[in-house]
Parts: sequence; structure tokens; C-alpha cells
Amino acid sequence: MAALSSTAVAIAILALATVAGAALGTATTKKPVIYIFGDSMSDVGNNNYLLLSIAKCNYPWYGIDYEGGYPTGRFTNGRTIGDIMAAKFGVPPPPPFLSLYMTDDEVLGGVNFASGGAGLLNETGIYFVEYLSFDNQISYFEQIKNAMIGKIGKKAAEEVVNGAIFQIGLGSNDYVNNFLRPFMADGLVYTHDEFIGLLMDTIDQQLTRLYHLGARNVWFTGLAPLGCIPSQRVLSDNGGCLEDVNGYAVQFNAAAKDLLDSLNAKLPGARMSLADCYSVVMELIEHPKKYGFTTSHTSCCDVDTSVGGLCLPTADVCDDRSQFVFWDAYHTSDAANQVIAGYLYADMVRAGDVQQDNTTVSGAPSVVRSPRPVPPSRPAVRGGNTTSAPSAAPDARPVHGNGTTSGARASPAATPVNGNGTTSAPPVVGSSSHAAPPPQP
Repeated sequence: MAALSSTAVAIAILALATVAGAALGTATTKKPVIYIFGDSMSDVGNNNYLLLSIAKCNYPWYGIDYEGGYPTGRFTNGRTIGDIMAAKFGVPPPPPFLSLYMTDDEVLGGVNFASGGAGLLNETGIYFVEYLSFDNQISYFEQIKNAMIGKIGKKAAEEVVNGAIFQIGLGSNDYVNNFLRPFMADGLVYTHDEFIGLLMDTIDQQLTRLYHLGARNVWFTGLAPLGCIPSQRVLSDNGGCLEDVNGYAVQFNAAAKDLLDSLNAKLPGARMSLADCYSVVMELIEHPKKYGFTTSHTSCCDVDTSVGGLCLPTADVCDDRSQFVFWDAYHTSDAANQVIAGYLYADMVRAGDVQQDNTTVSGAPSVVRSPRPVPPSRPAVRGGNTTSAPSAAPDARPVHGNGTTSGARASPAATPVNGNGTTSAPPVVGSSSHAAPPPQP
């Protein structure tokens, strides 16, 4: 589940932006601009544009409960947490970044940068061929900001970004597709305490970079109880949660909270908070009936022990999808996402970042959508880890496989850079004391 790490929220980078004026002395209707950074818990189709990615869900039964009933690139049966958060603010779900042209007016609105398999570390999940790591996503956000400057000017664009809430859901893949993998170097080189230190140093640099790009209000979503997702329960002797993996998540969350407090102290105007995803997901798992569910230990698609753990067209889907907390072996269902989004939104209201009447949310201009067509699928894996870079929107910078990005392109005709990439599909969680299933496509 690329994860509940994000679980949630993977969710939304909620940008509360001010791009509007008053008409006849009356303030314009305020609507939020929503940006989403994350992994497969919040990907809404970016990976569909990565031709070599093997982390895709653009087939049935994904999307069966989404509008139209067809797969969109969301790793669930319906909406992501970010989709639902957007609805609470009265705006459409932000489109995937790779579907946009930088010349579109839509760059003034919300954008989803999330990519299945993304991690905080650039090396996370490299065996999935192509991906957009958090560093890549930040670079693409920088391109969006530059495009905004070209349309509305530097001062207005800066006000939009300064007034934004960035909610970031990443980190679980750094465990399930990296540290807990016996064939990945980080799990061999570092103790867990050292790995936590590496992650915190990385987040420090990444959030500081976002701050210098104008971000001030950040909601960083903590890890969910990764040891309790269906794919991990089957690794235990009794079908219970893997407590050592849950312990890693708790330690990560505590360290992230301390880091955010430190950043608030040293960066003027910064307001960075940890969104508690662990508690709400554990609540759903331990007390499903309280929220209208019957099942929280296994997946609706009955793929807990399947290679990859995804809900393939051949899967035997449950009769009532609203009764299951988990859709596949890694990702929560549309019904569970509604509960999670409700808790996260309520936390934002209590913190004063938003009000229930949205009066703290600033306006954004209306835009007309002209998305790029999704490229046709083709066989993904070439020899080794060397593949072409992910397809990028015109005027976007190509992604190297090592997680770095090239400088901004002078024109759409610039040549993409080759390199080894990544993308991840739902992660497989395991630990050094548990046998890990094979990487899922």
C-alpha cells in the first residue's frame, strides 16, 4: 500500500491560495487550491503517463465505484482521501500534474503530484522502473509556481503559495519497498535508528526547500499502522498485526513531530504540523463496526496472499464493498477513505487552518481543462534498471532514474534524459524477522 503511509492522505496538499479580488465591493467566492504530494494512496493517474511504470492500476476492478465506473489510476475502488478532502472544500479533485500543459490556465488551480511508489528517499522502490519521488514532485511544484508567475506575476503567485496548506503523505514506501526489503542496501547498511536519522535529515532538506519556494503551512501525514494491513497480517503466525513494523511507524511519527517543531522554531512564519493518520486507521482496524464496517483484517478483493496484492480483473470482488476497510492487500476502500478524510479535515478545523464555512479559504480563478491524452501502455521492463525518463508535461523537466531532475527545459522540444527510474505499486511490508513476499508489479 504505497501506502497507508500516507494513508491518507496522501492527501492533499491543500493550498489555500489568494488569487482573487473583489467585485463591486463584494469579495469573490473563496475556493481552495489543492495540491497533493504523495504515493499510491493519493495518485490519481500520474503513473499512467509513465510509459515504463509497472506500478499502475488502470484496469478493472479499480475505479468501479468512481464516477463513470472506470479505472482512472487511483489505487482504490473509488475516491482517494485527497479527492474527498477536495469535495469538503467544494472543489473538483486536482488533476495529475503529468496531464497538464504548462501553458494552460489550469496551472493556477489545484494539481496532484502524487505517484504510486514514491518515497522520501530517491532510491526507494527502484525496481518499479519509473516513479516521481518526493524530490521530483517538489521540482514539478516549482514548475507550477513558475508558470503561475508567468500568468499572474511574482507577487500574486507568492501570495498564493504563502497562503497554501501543503499536506504531504509519504514515507511508507521507504519502509515497505526499501528498508524492510532484504535485497535493498539501506536495510543492510543502517540500523533502524540510523535509518530514522536518514529519513529525518532528508525530510528536513525537502521541507526547507518547499519553505524557500514559499510554503508556510504544512500538514505532514504520519505513517499508518503498516503492520496491520492485510498483506502483512498473512506473514504473522496468527493473522494478527506485525507489531515490530507498527513500532517502526510509531518511532517515525515521533521523530517527524520533533522535526516539524524544530523547523517551526527556525523558519520565520512556518507552521508545520503532523497529521495523525496512525490513530484513525488503527481505530478503523480495531473497531470496524463502530464505523459501519464488518471486515478490517482482509481485503475486499481477497488478494492478501496474491503476488502483487492488487485487485486484478480476475479477482473475486466482495459483494458489498462498503463493508470492507481495505480494498486490496495494501490500500483502503472508498468507504474507509471517507472516514479518514473526515478525521483529517476535522483536525484542520480544530487547528484553525480552515473553517467549516471555508471562510479561511481563498479564491482561485476558474480554469478550463485541456488534459494531455494518456499514452498507450507498452511492455515495461527493459534489461537492468536503465529506462527512459518518465513522460513529462511540456515545459516540465524530465526525471532521472536516480531521483534527481534536470534543469528547466528551454522549450518543449528538449530531449528527455535517460536513467533508471521507479514507481511503485502498492508496497509489500515485511521485516527482517518475517519473510517478505516478492515485489509486486
